[in-house]
Amino acid sequence: MATWLVTGAMGFIGSNFVLYRMKRHPSDRIVALDALTYAGNPENVAAVSSLPNFRFVHGDISDRGLIAELFAEERFDAVVHFAAESHVDRSIADPQIFVRTNVLGTQCLLEEARRSCVGKFVHVSTDEVYGSLDSGGYFTETTPLAPNSPYSASKAGSDLLARAYYETFGFPVVITRCSNNYGPYQHPEKLVPTIITRALRDETIPVYGDGGNVRDWLHVEDHCAAIELAVSLGKPGEVYNIGGNNERTNLEVVRAVLAELGKPDSLIRFVPDRPGHDRRYAIDAAKIMRELGWTPGYTFELGMKQTVAWYADHPLWWNSGLPGEDRT
Repeated sequence: MATWLVTGAMGFIGSNFVLYRMKRHPSDRIVALDALTYAGNPENVAAVSSLPNFRFVHGDISDRGLIAELFAEERFDAVVHFAAESHVDRSIADPQIFVRTNVLGTQCLLEEARRSCVGKFVHVSTDEVYGSLDSGGYFTETTPLAPNSPYSASKAGSDLLARAYYETFGFPVVITRCSNNYGPYQHPEKLVPTIITRALRDETIPVYGDGGNVRDWLHVEDHCAAIELAVSLGKPGEVYNIGGNNERTNLEVVRAVLAELGKPDSLIRFVPDRPGHDRRYAIDAAKIMRELGWTPGYTFELGMKQTVAWYADHPLWWNSGLPGEDRT
């Protein structure tokens, strides 16, 4: 029986990963660490929270005393590190919390995991650390880091710390960088839930700039499958890009959701662009496909159809978290 620490386990991707892992490996032990900020919701893991092999720890990854105590109490075979401040607009308004959590918090985890001789540490990052692409080309694992927002800069900093722990100490770190995720349990501040929840209420849908910013969309379950492979098969010191091969402009995403809900395009409202808004992200995921055998299972059309249906069926879940919005 393996014991894994999952940080940020009550957030969007972390909670989906907990559910995915425990469904596939019901005898494994999961210790779920989360600070329960606005983006963390214990209801996300309600289906497994009462199981004897699930433990929830309420705490901040930058709290060195708490993290040291946790590693002393448990013998972790692996750490899967999702915990991060991730909302670009919030990082523009207050960069400091992003540096504290994403950089200092990651270093705290890396150090305690290293001291405890953890067998594998998977650091979950983002394609935003690469900056912006023009109309051609793709991000590969060797693309230079060129972050353009405080959020992506803080994630790039944590990536470099993770790399340094491998290079300096030989600590078995694997870094993954994913494209834009979507699916159940995503906070309503993000683009896809913003579109869905506002459309369901027949409210206007704000879109930055001309809506032509391009993102590669990855269903969260496909991301979870890739992370699981990174833990079991990922080579220490390596970076693996994870993308859905589903490039769409923001405007195309909005219109696809509106069409699925039978809502008119007249709900769209263009708003002034935000500072440092990257024009295009696109992932080349050939390495993880070739070396770890991962392939995405969701088409954009199927994944979005299921996601729209989930939000339509769970109004009580998303009605409690509507304040911020991110029109990525």
